[in-house]
Amino acid sequence: MTTPIPIVFIHGLWLHATSWNPWIELFTAEGYAPVAPGWPGDPDTVAEARENPESIADHGIDDVVEHFASIIRGLDSAPILIGHSFGGMIAQKLLGQDLARAAVAIDAAQIKGVLPLPLSALRATLPVFKNPANKHRAVSLTAKQFQFAFGNAIPEQESDALFEQWTIPAPGKPLFEAAAANFDPHSPAAVDTGNASRGPLLLMSGGKDHTVPETIVRATLKQYRHSEAVTDITDFPGKGHSLTIDSGWREVADEALSWLRRQGF
Repeated sequence: MTTPIPIVFIHGLWLHATSWNPWIELFTAEGYAPVAPGWPGDPDTVAEARENPESIADHGIDDVVEHFASIIRGLDSAPILIGHSFGGMIAQKLLGQDLARAAVAIDAAQIKGVLPLPLSALRATLPVFKNPANKHRAVSLTAKQFQFAFGNAIPEQESDALFEQWTIPAPGKPLFEAAAANFDPHSPAAVDTGNASRGPLLLMSGGKDHTVPETIVRATLKQYRHSEAVTDITDFPGKGHSLTIDSGWREVADEALSWLRRQGF
């Protein structure tokens, strides 16, 4: 019997790691060995995270990368990484460091070098940026803010249900770091996009995403133009930022599975 390939799911801001549970069930059934760790400081449950936002606060991109790197080092073999939003950025950084055999970055937060900054992205992150002190705090969204940032492509009732089920406070620090990336020569949002020996990467974008619009994902793809490693892109024109957790999640997961099979995993 062959040993199952590990998969590490990496959530983004405002979603708890348990939001990956349907994906874990699917990928387990498909013969993989998936895990979905939280970010540093994340409590085990949504309820605990909401009750203890200070445990989540003030963790930056480097903290999260090292946290997941240490998890990867504890695995029996190099994993596949699947990350959403800021988790997609983290997955790209770890892949660029040759810590994974492949990565799928779903509506990934912009990396250093990506210039487009659509107005919808600014509005989606305004709850954090409206107060500079939020860099060192954990910030929660309201149901209406979540609907704009995540649930704009689904019915309001579904968006509200997802908000109640999965949302947690998020550290503001990664957003401030990403916003300053192109002005910081040592930005933690930098990814080794020129690494030609890394494993394959799939970028996924939702055509209706307000938080990470398709223009950001397309601009991210261009950052990899000097690498000979496999870098593919898949678009979901009708989907928003909730595409990993809403009623259409299976289409996204099936596309990730199909791509991984095509890469030989």
